[in-house]
Amino acid sequence: MISLVLSSMAVGNAAHAGAPLDALKKRGELSCGTRGDTQGFARRDEKGQYFGLEVDICRAVAAALFGDAKKVKILPLDVAKRFPTLQGGGVDILVSGSTLTLSRSAGLNLDFVAIYYVDGQAFMVPRRLGKRSARELDGTTVCIQAGTTTAENVDEYFRENRMSYRPVLFDKVEELRAAFFAGKCDVFTADRSAVYAARAAYASNPHDFLVLPESASREPLSLIVRADDHAFSEIVRWAFYAMLEAEELGITSGNVDQMLGSNRPAVKRLLGVTPGLGKALGLDDKWAYNIIKQVGNYGEVYERNVGRTSALKIPRSMNELATQGGMQYAAPFR
Repeated sequence: MISLVLSSMAVGNAAHAGAPLDALKKRGELSCGTRGDTQGFARRDEKGQYFGLEVDICRAVAAALFGDAKKVKILPLDVAKRFPTLQGGGVDILVSGSTLTLSRSAGLNLDFVAIYYVDGQAFMVPRRLGKRSARELDGTTVCIQAGTTTAENVDEYFRENRMSYRPVLFDKVEELRAAFFAGKCDVFTADRSAVYAARAAYASNPHDFLVLPESASREPLSLIVRADDHAFSEIVRWAFYAMLEAEELGITSGNVDQMLGSNRPAVKRLLGVTPGLGKALGLDDKWAYNIIKQVGNYGEVYERNVGRTSALKIPRSMNELATQGGMQYAAPFR
């Protein structure tokens, strides 16, 4: 088991923000880059308000920073613009369906602070094709978004399974979706989350399309910030971990006030009843309470946006807590 010790030096460094975090706090609003129009993850409602799992994580960081989850500006970004926009200071954080890879982590001078969604690349086909497995896709045309890890994964998957295919590349996901649902290619491939979202939001009859069971890759989607302010990186990391820890401890947006009276040490630390964790991050001790009260724990956010109570109904699978057989868990809050 990994243990975490906050030395006096570490606490001091975390509590004294660098220039980017100082500027962010002075501005009083978090700027968050997300995917474009993606059902369940980042999308506008009829009132023009953004909602989705990625939006809620942005709101959680704002709640930790400012005590108010509404103090966030959502900026949908095309794939080609997401990293340059972050690097140039156009947003403070990316929660944009971006996969952590070695070349990105080592080469972009960005900080990939936490895996918020474990995804995998999936294939979707019209049911009329009669395909039931990705191993049956030999000779098909495949719609792919350029500038993503998708293209390399598709090529490797088809070569490894000794199949041929014809790629049809699009710069924008909107163009890709339109082409596929217009019948201009046989296969739609993207992260499984994006495939489910496209079927739910854009198919005239979602039942006419089948998401095949195989995955061509594993895609750990990361929260990403610039690598120029360690203090802000820590706030983002632990804001997300607080959502996981709350779920594991059974703390929800509905019972968080009642849980303030818990005798469990872990609950008291997380909710700031026992002081200290806020100081380590340069925040008020109620920072995690604010996240849970205003946004919810990870399970709440998952289920309402993409899980059982959503239109997508994506099984949690690898995104279950580790205690439930999944891959999500928080480092110790000590």
